[in-house]
Amino acid sequence: MAGLRSVRRYYRTLVLSILALGALIYVAVDQFDIPWQSMRELILLTLLTAAVVILAAAFFAGLWLGLRKLLQRFF
Repeated sequence: MAGLRSVRRYYRTLVLSILALGALIYVAVDQFDIPWQSMRELILLTLLTAAVVILAAAFFAGLWLGLRKLLQRFF
């Protein structure tokens, strides 16, 4: 029963955060007259930057683990 409650809380937080992000984007476009094209470019650039950071972290984590395994063979 407690596991179901934590899963429900997780999904509720996820949905609320996505809705809050949508509200922020709507306010930026509506109140400050930022064009949708600029917001789309900003969002795509943000996603691209996040993907690059995640891929770089995965690469360096794999490199670290590979070097550690290689060094364990020799020492």
